[in-house]
Amino acid sequence: MRLLLITILLLAAAVGGAVMLQQYPGYVYLEVGLWTVETTLAFLIAALVLAFVLLYIVLRLLGLVVRTPRALRRGSYGRRTERSRRGLTRGLIEMAEGRWGQAEKILTRHAPDSDTALLHYLAAARAAQQAGAYERRDNYLKAAIEANPEADVAVSLTQAELQLAHHQTEHALATLNRLRGLAPQHSYVLKLLARLYAETEDWESLSELVPELRSRKVLARERIDMLERAAALGRLSERGMDGAAIKAVHESLSRRMRDDPDIVLAYAERLMNVDGNETAEKQVRHVLGRQWDERLARCYGRIRCEEPQRQLEHAEAWLKEHGRSAMLLLTLGRLCVRNRLWGKGRIYFESSIGIEPRAETYFELANLLDELGEFGPAREQYRTGLAKAVESGDGNGRRGPARIPRERLLAGATDLPEQALLPTARASE
Repeated sequence: MRLLLITILLLAAAVGGAVMLQQYPGYVYLEVGLWTVETTLAFLIAALVLAFVLLYIVLRLLGLVVRTPRALRRGSYGRRTERSRRGLTRGLIEMAEGRWGQAEKILTRHAPDSDTALLHYLAAARAAQQAGAYERRDNYLKAAIEANPEADVAVSLTQAELQLAHHQTEHALATLNRLRGLAPQHSYVLKLLARLYAETEDWESLSELVPELRSRKVLARERIDMLERAAALGRLSERGMDGAAIKAVHESLSRRMRDDPDIVLAYAERLMNVDGNETAEKQVRHVLGRQWDERLARCYGRIRCEEPQRQLEHAEAWLKEHGRSAMLLLTLGRLCVRNRLWGKGRIYFESSIGIEPRAETYFELANLLDELGEFGPAREQYRTGLAKAVESGDGNGRRGPARIPRERLLAGATDLPEQALLPTARASE
Protein backbone atom coordinates (compact mmCIF):
# COMPACT_ATOMS: atom_id res chain seq x y z
CA MET A 1 0.00 0.00 0.00
CA ARG A 2 2.83 2.39 0.90
CA LEU A 3 4.67 1.58 -2.36
CA LEU A 4 1.53 2.28 -4.38
CA LEU A 5 1.07 5.62 -2.65
CA ILE A 6 4.70 6.62 -3.28
CA THR A 7 4.40 5.62 -6.95
CA ILE A 8 1.27 7.72 -7.37
CA LEU A 9 2.95 10.73 -5.74
CA LEU A 10 6.03 10.39 -7.98
CA LEU A 11 3.88 10.13 -11.10
CA ALA A 12 1.90 13.16 -10.02
CA ALA A 13 5.09 15.11 -9.38
CA ALA A 14 6.50 14.06 -12.78
CA VAL A 15 3.30 15.05 -14.61
CA GLY A 16 3.18 18.34 -12.72
CA GLY A 17 6.82 19.07 -13.52
CA ALA A 18 6.33 18.22 -17.17
CA VAL A 19 3.31 20.53 -17.44
CA MET A 20 5.21 23.32 -15.68
CA LEU A 21 8.26 22.92 -17.93
CA GLN A 22 6.04 22.93 -21.01
CA GLN A 23 4.53 26.24 -19.97
CA TYR A 24 7.79 27.69 -18.64
CA PRO A 25 10.62 25.89 -20.50
CA GLY A 26 13.32 28.01 -18.80
CA TYR A 27 16.86 28.62 -19.94
CA VAL A 28 20.18 27.54 -18.39
CA TYR A 29 23.53 29.18 -19.09
CA LEU A 30 26.72 27.66 -17.62
CA GLU A 31 30.20 29.02 -18.08
CA VAL A 32 33.16 27.01 -16.76
CA GLY A 33 36.53 28.43 -17.78
CA LEU A 34 36.62 28.47 -21.56
CA TRP A 35 33.56 26.23 -21.75
CA THR A 36 30.05 27.61 -22.16
CA VAL A 37 26.91 25.50 -22.03
CA GLU A 38 23.47 26.75 -23.01
CA THR A 39 20.41 24.44 -22.74
CA THR A 40 16.87 24.27 -21.59
CA LEU A 41 15.96 23.49 -17.98
CA ALA A 42 14.13 20.27 -19.02
CA PHE A 43 17.22 18.89 -20.74
CA LEU A 44 19.42 19.68 -17.74
CA ILE A 45 17.03 17.90 -15.39
CA ALA A 46 16.86 14.87 -17.68
CA ALA A 47 20.66 14.80 -17.93
CA LEU A 48 21.07 14.97 -14.16
CA VAL A 49 18.57 12.14 -13.63
CA LEU A 50 20.35 10.00 -16.22
CA ALA A 51 23.74 10.74 -14.64
CA PHE A 52 22.39 9.77 -11.20
CA VAL A 53 21.00 6.50 -12.56
CA LEU A 54 24.29 5.65 -14.28
CA LEU A 55 26.29 6.50 -11.14
CA TYR A 56 23.98 4.29 -9.06
CA ILE A 57 24.40 1.38 -11.47
CA VAL A 58 28.19 1.73 -11.47
CA LEU A 59 28.37 1.81 -7.66
CA ARG A 60 26.13 -1.23 -7.37
CA LEU A 61 28.34 -3.12 -9.81
CA LEU A 62 31.47 -2.17 -7.89
CA GLY A 63 29.87 -3.32 -4.62
CA LEU A 64 28.88 -6.62 -6.22
CA VAL A 65 32.43 -7.17 -7.46
CA VAL A 66 33.84 -6.47 -3.99
CA ARG A 67 31.33 -8.73 -2.18
CA THR A 68 31.47 -11.68 -4.57
CA PRO A 69 34.60 -13.42 -3.14
CA ARG A 70 33.30 -13.08 0.41
CA ALA A 71 29.89 -14.40 -0.63
CA LEU A 72 31.52 -17.32 -2.39
CA ARG A 73 33.58 -18.15 0.69
CA ARG A 74 30.52 -17.87 2.90
CA GLY A 75 28.54 -20.11 0.60
CA SER A 76 31.32 -22.69 0.51
CA TYR A 77 31.63 -22.62 4.32
CA GLY A 78 27.88 -22.98 4.69
CA ARG A 79 27.83 -25.98 2.37
CA ARG A 80 30.73 -27.63 4.24
CA THR A 81 29.07 -26.93 7.58
CA GLU A 82 25.80 -28.38 6.39
CA ARG A 83 27.59 -31.48 5.09
CA SER A 84 29.35 -31.86 8.45
CA ARG A 85 26.03 -31.61 10.30
CA ARG A 86 24.54 -34.27 8.09
CA GLY A 87 27.69 -36.34 8.56
CA LEU A 88 27.37 -36.12 12.36
CA THR A 89 23.76 -37.25 12.16
CA ARG A 90 24.62 -40.13 9.82
CA GLY A 91 27.57 -41.16 11.97
CA LEU A 92 25.43 -41.27 15.11
CA ILE A 93 22.80 -43.31 13.28
CA GLU A 94 25.47 -45.78 12.14
CA MET A 95 26.67 -46.05 15.76
CA ALA A 96 23.15 -46.67 17.02
CA GLU A 97 22.81 -49.47 14.47
CA GLY A 98 26.12 -51.02 15.51
CA ARG A 99 28.13 -50.28 12.38
CA TRP A 100 31.19 -48.99 14.19
CA GLY A 101 33.64 -48.89 11.31
CA GLN A 102 31.28 -47.00 9.01
CA ALA A 103 30.37 -44.58 11.79
CA GLU A 104 34.03 -43.90 12.50
CA LYS A 105 34.77 -43.10 8.83
CA ILE A 106 31.82 -40.74 8.45
CA LEU A 107 32.48 -38.89 11.70
CA THR A 108 36.18 -38.31 11.07
CA ARG A 109 35.68 -37.37 7.40
CA HIS A 110 33.52 -34.39 8.26
CA ALA A 111 35.14 -33.36 11.55
CA PRO A 112 37.65 -30.80 10.08
CA ASP A 113 34.82 -28.82 8.40
CA SER A 114 32.51 -28.83 11.41
CA ASP A 115 32.05 -26.11 13.99
CA THR A 116 31.32 -28.98 16.41
CA ALA A 117 34.45 -31.02 15.70
CA LEU A 118 34.59 -31.94 19.39
CA LEU A 119 31.38 -33.96 19.07
CA HIS A 120 32.64 -35.69 15.92
CA TYR A 121 35.86 -36.83 17.58
CA LEU A 122 34.21 -37.93 20.84
CA ALA A 123 31.68 -40.02 18.93
CA ALA A 124 34.44 -41.42 16.71
CA ALA A 125 36.41 -42.38 19.83
CA ARG A 126 33.43 -44.36 21.13
CA ALA A 127 33.01 -46.05 17.74
CA ALA A 128 36.70 -46.98 17.67
CA GLN A 129 36.37 -48.37 21.21
CA GLN A 130 33.53 -50.63 20.11
CA ALA A 131 35.55 -51.74 17.09
CA GLY A 132 38.51 -52.62 19.34
CA ALA A 133 40.77 -49.94 17.80
CA TYR A 134 42.12 -48.51 21.04
CA GLU A 135 45.04 -46.64 19.50
CA ARG A 136 42.72 -44.81 17.08
CA ARG A 137 40.41 -44.11 20.03
CA ASP A 138 43.20 -42.32 21.86
CA ASN A 139 44.13 -40.38 18.71
CA TYR A 140 40.54 -39.15 18.35
CA LEU A 141 40.47 -38.04 21.96
CA LYS A 142 43.70 -36.12 21.41
CA ALA A 143 42.18 -34.50 18.30
CA ALA A 144 39.11 -33.55 20.35
CA ILE A 145 41.31 -31.68 22.84
CA GLU A 146 43.11 -29.90 20.00
CA ALA A 147 39.78 -28.93 18.44
CA ASN A 148 38.49 -27.47 21.71
CA PRO A 149 41.10 -27.06 24.47
CA GLU A 150 38.44 -25.71 26.86
CA ALA A 151 36.69 -29.11 26.82
CA ASP A 152 39.54 -30.86 28.64
CA VAL A 153 37.30 -32.14 31.45
CA ALA A 154 34.64 -33.48 29.07
CA VAL A 155 37.19 -35.27 26.90
CA SER A 156 39.05 -36.70 29.88
CA LEU A 157 35.79 -38.00 31.36
CA THR A 158 35.04 -39.77 28.09
CA GLN A 159 38.56 -41.18 28.09
CA ALA A 160 38.15 -42.47 31.65
CA GLU A 161 34.81 -44.10 30.80
CA LEU A 162 36.27 -45.87 27.78
CA GLN A 163 39.36 -46.98 29.69
CA LEU A 164 37.16 -48.43 32.43
CA ALA A 165 35.04 -50.24 29.86
CA HIS A 166 38.22 -51.74 28.38
CA HIS A 167 39.47 -52.64 31.90
CA GLN A 168 42.51 -50.39 31.54
CA THR A 169 42.39 -49.74 35.25
CA GLU A 170 45.85 -48.19 35.63
CA HIS A 171 45.26 -45.76 32.77
CA ALA A 172 41.78 -44.97 34.06
CA LEU A 173 43.14 -44.28 37.54
CA ALA A 174 45.75 -41.88 36.13
CA THR A 175 43.09 -40.10 34.08
CA LEU A 176 40.69 -39.81 37.02
CA ASN A 177 43.40 -38.57 39.38
CA ARG A 178 44.28 -35.89 36.84
CA LEU A 179 40.59 -35.01 36.52
CA ARG A 180 40.24 -34.76 40.26
CA GLY A 181 43.01 -32.20 40.22
CA LEU A 182 41.21 -30.24 37.49
CA ALA A 183 37.70 -30.53 38.96
CA PRO A 184 37.91 -31.75 42.57
CA GLN A 185 34.17 -31.33 43.18
CA HIS A 186 32.97 -32.95 39.96
CA SER A 187 30.31 -35.51 40.89
CA TYR A 188 30.84 -37.73 37.86
CA VAL A 189 34.57 -37.99 38.56
CA LEU A 190 33.73 -39.27 42.05
CA LYS A 191 31.28 -41.79 40.58
CA LEU A 192 33.89 -43.15 38.21
CA LEU A 193 36.46 -43.34 41.00
CA ALA A 194 34.03 -45.30 43.17
CA ARG A 195 33.42 -47.71 40.30
CA LEU A 196 37.16 -48.08 39.65
CA TYR A 197 38.00 -48.75 43.30
CA ALA A 198 35.25 -51.36 43.48
CA GLU A 199 36.45 -53.06 40.28
CA THR A 200 40.04 -53.19 41.46
CA GLU A 201 39.01 -54.04 45.03
CA ASP A 202 40.97 -51.11 46.38
CA TRP A 203 38.93 -51.14 49.55
CA GLU A 204 41.08 -48.64 51.46
CA SER A 205 40.69 -45.99 48.76
CA LEU A 206 36.98 -46.72 48.43
CA SER A 207 36.55 -46.40 52.19
CA GLU A 208 38.29 -43.00 52.12
CA LEU A 209 36.09 -41.88 49.21
CA VAL A 210 32.76 -42.85 50.83
CA PRO A 211 32.48 -39.79 53.13
CA GLU A 212 32.87 -37.47 50.14
CA LEU A 213 30.32 -39.46 48.14
CA ARG A 214 27.91 -39.09 51.03
CA SER A 215 28.53 -35.39 51.72
CA ARG A 216 28.13 -34.43 48.07
CA LYS A 217 25.17 -36.82 47.57
CA VAL A 218 26.81 -38.18 44.45
CA LEU A 219 24.83 -41.45 44.58
CA ALA A 220 21.67 -42.65 46.25
CA ARG A 221 22.11 -43.27 49.96
CA GLU A 222 21.39 -46.99 49.56
CA ARG A 223 24.10 -47.29 46.91
CA ILE A 224 26.65 -45.48 49.07
CA ASP A 225 25.76 -47.74 52.01
CA MET A 226 26.38 -50.74 49.77
CA LEU A 227 29.77 -49.43 48.68
CA GLU A 228 30.71 -48.64 52.27
CA ARG A 229 29.68 -52.14 53.31
CA ALA A 230 31.72 -53.71 50.49
CA ALA A 231 34.76 -51.63 51.46
CA ALA A 232 34.44 -52.62 55.11
CA LEU A 233 34.14 -56.33 54.27
CA GLY A 234 37.10 -56.09 51.93
CA ARG A 235 39.25 -54.37 54.56
CA LEU A 236 38.32 -57.03 57.13
CA SER A 237 39.22 -59.80 54.72
CA GLU A 238 42.59 -58.21 53.94
CA ARG A 239 43.61 -58.26 57.61
CA GLY A 240 43.82 -62.06 57.55
CA MET A 241 44.55 -63.52 61.00
CA ASP A 242 45.76 -60.28 62.57
CA GLY A 243 43.34 -59.81 65.46
CA ALA A 244 44.53 -56.30 66.36
CA ALA A 245 44.21 -55.15 62.75
CA ILE A 246 40.74 -56.69 62.48
CA LYS A 247 39.59 -54.79 65.57
CA ALA A 248 41.19 -51.57 64.30
CA VAL A 249 39.22 -51.81 61.05
CA HIS A 250 36.00 -52.40 62.96
CA GLU A 251 36.61 -49.43 65.24
CA SER A 252 37.26 -47.16 62.25
CA LEU A 253 33.78 -47.84 60.85
CA SER A 254 30.79 -45.61 61.40
CA ARG A 255 28.33 -46.62 64.12
CA ARG A 256 25.77 -47.63 61.50
CA MET A 257 28.26 -49.91 59.77
CA ARG A 258 29.43 -51.44 63.06
CA ASP A 259 25.82 -52.53 63.65
CA ASP A 260 25.27 -53.74 60.10
CA PRO A 261 24.51 -57.51 60.07
CA ASP A 262 26.86 -58.20 57.15
CA ILE A 263 29.73 -56.45 58.90
CA VAL A 264 28.98 -57.99 62.30
CA LEU A 265 28.86 -61.46 60.77
CA ALA A 266 32.21 -61.04 58.99
CA TYR A 267 33.77 -59.42 62.07
CA ALA A 268 32.54 -62.16 64.43
CA GLU A 269 33.72 -64.98 62.16
CA ARG A 270 37.17 -63.47 61.89
CA LEU A 271 37.37 -62.94 65.63
CA MET A 272 36.48 -66.59 66.18
CA ASN A 273 39.47 -67.53 64.02
CA VAL A 274 41.84 -65.49 66.21
CA ASP A 275 40.49 -66.48 69.65
CA GLY A 276 38.30 -63.40 69.96
CA ASN A 277 35.18 -65.32 70.94
CA GLU A 278 34.23 -63.12 73.90
CA THR A 279 34.30 -59.96 71.80
CA ALA A 280 32.43 -61.72 68.99
CA GLU A 281 29.73 -62.90 71.40
CA LYS A 282 29.16 -59.40 72.78
CA GLN A 283 28.96 -57.87 69.33
CA VAL A 284 26.58 -60.47 67.91
CA ARG A 285 24.37 -60.40 71.01
CA HIS A 286 24.24 -56.61 70.92
CA VAL A 287 23.08 -56.50 67.30
CA LEU A 288 20.59 -59.37 67.69
CA GLY A 289 19.04 -57.48 70.58
CA ARG A 290 18.36 -54.55 68.24
CA GLN A 291 17.58 -56.26 64.93
CA TRP A 292 17.00 -59.92 64.26
CA ASP A 293 19.10 -61.64 61.62
CA GLU A 294 18.99 -65.37 60.94
CA ARG A 295 22.64 -65.55 59.93
CA LEU A 296 23.74 -63.92 63.17
CA ALA A 297 21.46 -66.25 65.12
CA ARG A 298 23.24 -69.21 63.52
CA CYS A 299 26.64 -67.60 64.12
CA TYR A 300 25.90 -67.11 67.84
CA GLY A 301 25.73 -70.87 68.36
CA ARG A 302 29.19 -71.34 66.88
CA ILE A 303 30.88 -68.86 69.23
CA ARG A 304 32.68 -70.71 72.02
CA CYS A 305 32.65 -68.55 75.14
CA GLU A 306 34.16 -69.48 78.47
CA GLU A 307 30.69 -69.44 80.06
CA PRO A 308 28.39 -71.43 77.73
CA GLN A 309 25.65 -71.47 80.38
CA ARG A 310 25.38 -67.67 80.28
CA GLN A 311 25.39 -67.81 76.48
CA LEU A 312 22.52 -70.33 76.56
CA GLU A 313 20.50 -68.09 78.84
CA HIS A 314 20.87 -65.17 76.47
CA ALA A 315 19.81 -67.29 73.52
CA GLU A 316 16.77 -68.74 75.32
CA ALA A 317 15.62 -65.19 76.08
CA TRP A 318 15.08 -64.73 72.34
CA LEU A 319 12.67 -67.67 72.14
CA LYS A 320 9.73 -65.53 73.21
CA GLU A 321 9.89 -63.41 70.05
CA HIS A 322 11.64 -65.78 67.66
CA GLY A 323 10.50 -69.23 68.71
CA ARG A 324 9.81 -70.22 65.10
CA SER A 325 13.34 -69.45 63.94
CA ALA A 326 15.06 -72.61 62.69
CA MET A 327 18.44 -70.91 63.12
CA LEU A 328 17.76 -69.95 66.72
CA LEU A 329 16.64 -73.50 67.52
CA LEU A 330 19.81 -74.86 65.86
CA THR A 331 21.90 -72.46 67.95
CA LEU A 332 20.07 -73.47 71.15
CA GLY A 333 20.73 -77.13 70.36
CA ARG A 334 24.45 -76.45 69.91
CA LEU A 335 24.62 -74.49 73.17
CA CYS A 336 22.79 -77.25 75.02
CA VAL A 337 25.29 -79.81 73.71
CA ARG A 338 28.11 -77.56 74.89
CA ASN A 339 26.45 -77.47 78.32
CA ARG A 340 25.97 -81.27 78.14
CA LEU A 341 22.16 -80.92 78.19
CA TRP A 342 21.70 -83.83 75.77
CA GLY A 343 17.94 -84.26 75.95
CA LYS A 344 17.19 -80.59 75.67
CA GLY A 345 19.61 -80.24 72.78
CA ARG A 346 17.93 -83.13 70.96
CA ILE A 347 14.56 -81.43 71.28
CA TYR A 348 15.92 -78.18 69.87
CA PHE A 349 17.58 -79.94 66.90
CA GLU A 350 14.43 -81.88 66.07
CA SER A 351 12.32 -78.73 66.35
CA SER A 352 14.67 -76.89 64.01
CA ILE A 353 14.46 -79.71 61.46
CA GLY A 354 10.69 -79.63 61.72
CA ILE A 355 10.68 -75.97 60.70
CA GLU A 356 13.49 -76.04 58.13
CA PRO A 357 15.38 -79.26 57.34
CA ARG A 358 19.04 -78.41 56.85
CA ALA A 359 22.07 -80.62 56.31
CA GLU A 360 24.05 -79.08 59.17
CA THR A 361 21.16 -79.60 61.62
CA TYR A 362 20.98 -83.29 60.67
CA PHE A 363 24.73 -83.49 61.19
CA GLU A 364 24.51 -81.90 64.67
CA LEU A 365 21.68 -84.24 65.67
CA ALA A 366 23.63 -87.26 64.39
CA ASN A 367 26.66 -86.23 66.48
CA LEU A 368 24.45 -85.93 69.53
CA LEU A 369 22.92 -89.38 68.97
CA ASP A 370 26.43 -90.81 68.59
CA GLU A 371 27.30 -89.25 71.93
CA LEU A 372 24.22 -90.89 73.46
CA GLY A 373 25.17 -94.26 71.98
CA GLU A 374 22.20 -94.41 69.60
CA PHE A 375 24.30 -95.43 66.62
CA GLY A 376 21.47 -96.70 64.41
CA PRO A 377 19.41 -93.47 64.56
CA ALA A 378 22.66 -91.52 64.24
CA ARG A 379 23.51 -93.27 60.96
CA GLU A 380 19.99 -92.54 59.72
CA GLN A 381 20.45 -88.84 60.49
CA TYR A 382 23.82 -88.83 58.72
CA ARG A 383 22.25 -90.40 55.61
CA THR A 384 19.33 -87.97 55.66
CA GLY A 385 21.63 -85.00 56.08
CA LEU A 386 23.89 -86.16 53.25
CA ALA A 387 20.90 -86.62 50.95
CA LYS A 388 19.67 -83.17 51.89
CA ALA A 389 23.07 -81.64 51.15
CA VAL A 390 23.31 -83.37 47.75
CA GLU A 391 19.73 -82.46 46.86
CA SER A 392 20.03 -78.75 47.63
CA GLY A 393 23.74 -78.18 47.09
CA ASP A 394 23.65 -77.06 50.68
CA GLY A 395 26.56 -74.88 51.69
CA ASN A 396 25.20 -74.19 55.16
CA GLY A 397 28.11 -75.88 56.83
CA ARG A 398 30.74 -73.69 55.16
CA ARG A 399 32.47 -71.54 57.67
CA GLY A 400 34.09 -68.91 55.56
CA PRO A 401 33.71 -65.21 56.26
CA ALA A 402 30.66 -63.32 55.07
CA ARG A 403 30.32 -62.07 51.50
CA ILE A 404 27.99 -59.62 49.85
CA PRO A 405 26.07 -61.32 47.00
CA ARG A 406 26.98 -59.98 43.57
CA GLU A 407 23.38 -58.97 42.84
CA ARG A 408 23.28 -56.74 45.90
CA LEU A 409 26.44 -54.91 44.88
CA LEU A 410 25.02 -54.40 41.40
CA ALA A 411 21.70 -53.07 42.68
CA GLY A 412 21.49 -49.33 42.16
CA ALA A 413 24.76 -49.18 40.23
CA THR A 414 25.73 -45.84 38.73
CA ASP A 415 24.42 -45.16 35.25
CA LEU A 416 27.54 -45.35 33.18
CA PRO A 417 27.99 -46.25 29.52
CA GLU A 418 29.44 -49.72 29.01
CA GLN A 419 29.40 -50.18 32.77
CA ALA A 420 31.57 -52.95 34.14
CA LEU A 421 30.20 -55.17 36.87
CA LEU A 422 31.10 -54.37 40.43
CA PRO A 423 32.78 -57.31 42.14
CA THR A 424 31.74 -58.86 45.37
CA ALA A 425 33.70 -58.10 48.49
CA ARG A 426 35.87 -61.19 48.40
CA ALA A 427 36.92 -62.81 51.61
CA SER A 428 39.91 -65.08 52.05
CA GLU A 429 38.76 -68.59 52.59
